[in-house]
Amino acid sequence: MTSAPGGPGPASPTDPAGPCPYGRATGDSPLPPHEALGEFGALGALDLFGEGFVRDPYPWLDVLRAEAPVHHDPATGLWLVSRYDDIRRVLLDPAVFRPDNAQHAITPLGVPALRVLARAGFRVRPALANNGSETHPGLRRVVTRFFNAQRVAAAVPVIERVADELLDTVRTEIDATGGSDLFGAFAHTLPCRVMMELLGIDGLDTATLVRWSDASLELFWGRPTPERQLELAALVAEFHQWLTTAVTNRTAPADSFVGALVRHRLPDGKPLDVQTAVGACFFVFVAGQSTTGQLIATVLRGALAEPGVWPRAAHEEGLAQAWVEEVLRREPPVTTWRRVTERPVELGGAPLPAGAELLLMLMGSGSDPEVFDAPEEMRPYRTNSRHHLAFGVGRHRCPGASLARTEAAVALRAAARRFPALRLAPDAPPPPVLDLLSFRAPLQVPVAP
Repeated sequence: MTSAPGGPGPASPTDPAGPCPYGRATGDSPLPPHEALGEFGALGALDLFGEGFVRDPYPWLDVLRAEAPVHHDPATGLWLVSRYDDIRRVLLDPAVFRPDNAQHAITPLGVPALRVLARAGFRVRPALANNGSETHPGLRRVVTRFFNAQRVAAAVPVIERVADELLDTVRTEIDATGGSDLFGAFAHTLPCRVMMELLGIDGLDTATLVRWSDASLELFWGRPTPERQLELAALVAEFHQWLTTAVTNRTAPADSFVGALVRHRLPDGKPLDVQTAVGACFFVFVAGQSTTGQLIATVLRGALAEPGVWPRAAHEEGLAQAWVEEVLRREPPVTTWRRVTERPVELGGAPLPAGAELLLMLMGSGSDPEVFDAPEEMRPYRTNSRHHLAFGVGRHRCPGASLARTEAAVALRAAARRFPALRLAPDAPPPPVLDLLSFRAPLQVPVAP
């Protein structure tokens, strides 16, 4: 991963209070993207990990959609798919566009890091997001039972209680110092605590699970140096060993998430193997914690920056939900996802060979002017806002979509009610931005009363 000159360096992997929980992140303002485009040509300067793209990807996404909707990126070897209709077609045809590569490490891992993972028995077996086999529907049903509409509705009091407890801490910090960071104190912690309660996770502190989840994202979706890979691999190995113990000790209640996976039967009647159960837990825990925290941070920062949204969100019926939907359309935390072609196929006018690895630009699809009128404008209550692809579509649509939406809306409403006069800290520099291949969010939300 890259860092701006003078920007924040890597945080200690064992110190959640470090400047950035994901190692390095962009900090200083980059060269304005429109200048870069004009100077170096439309796509010649494109760097998916570069400051220009991370800080403001929209000009690049506009050029991709207009000039090269299926573009081969020589730096990563990925085919970038940026138009809404093409992305939707890919997601709805998992037989031709397979999910097998969805969780592959974007940066090849060095031998030392691989040894650390191997000693822990780490393997990413096809389970959910990376599973195109006949075992996927049954596993997905197990997961969705824990995130269906009824359970999410029943979880609202839990979300509200945890939010209030965390906001008490924010209040104490504001009273003592005159400010707070809603990312670290609130957004990043809320979904982890909620998920641990809903899934019956005991015997683990929140900070540890947050640290493990963040390390997993950076290791597999970032550009860590060999030295950083070793640090991250050690944390991921700890995470994997803890998950393996949780699955193999068979003491989890039958009605718990782990218990349901342990008791799941495959289509041939055989019990689910340990590695696949661990893989399912790995994906759910990371997605349910890290990406939802990123969504909440983006929702809060945007609502504070957009005139009139914050005070209205406290009491205007439906506004918090409508604002969350616009953020999901325009600034989703999961910005891209991967697929690989099963056979030669044409997509967006481009012939693709078998084995072509695709990067679906989910963020770009939400700004496609062929689908969304004036996509650069944040318009709560947009009639087709829920047509976005932030959670995917089809058989691999995110099973936790309803919970993520609900947590983000409750977080915004609770924070706006508790602190109606809150504002972004006026003298704070632009926040560091998470610069992983498939994930983007502000890593600070500094506020003042």
